[in-house]
Amino acid sequence: MSARPDGKAQQGPGDFIGYAEFGRRFLEFAASEERISGAFGQLTGAAFDLGPIGVGPGRLAKVTAEVQLGRSRLRRLGGEAISFELIIPLDLDLLLDLAVDRHRFHVEGTVHLHLTVRTAAPLRVVIDIAEPRPVDVHVNVAAATKRGQLVRILASVDHEVRRFVARYVATEIRRPHIAAARDIDVAERLDEAWKL
Repeated sequence: MSARPDGKAQQGPGDFIGYAEFGRRFLEFAASEERISGAFGQLTGAAFDLGPIGVGPGRLAKVTAEVQLGRSRLRRLGGEAISFELIIPLDLDLLLDLAVDRHRFHVEGTVHLHLTVRTAAPLRVVIDIAEPRPVDVHVNVAAATKRGQLVRILASVDHEVRRFVARYVATEIRRPHIAAARDIDVAERLDEAWKL
């Protein structure tokens, strides 16, 4: 690399790289941790209500909850593919109504989303997100009493919370503003950048 008259570095023939290397560097740059975190930061900080949903034998008990999603963390995974795990903390105040009495629970947990960067025709970068399943939602349910703990197990509260949260997050990642952040039309962006 030699210097130009203005003192800036000049690209020399020996500095060229192959198309494959260029493509890999481009993807690493386009799908950096900072960019992915920024794109999916819209999922964090959301608050929503769960239920009432029927739980337990005969679905006679009703669960309602106030759910708060915290600030997400992103973790790069190993391997040939550019992939990440997005971890979203969640916090719930849950009420289990048995008609004859009520039990309150505090629930803390995390939602784990798996993202893979893919290339698609004609010239697109796509962030592919695996549909979240109940197994991707980890919860820790705390009951104030032993009776509450027993009722929680009998009513399958943990499973219902995992199922509902997974369904909510799956719906959110399909929303237009999130879908737009997941599909980048590189050709369109280049056309816009090179307009005279």
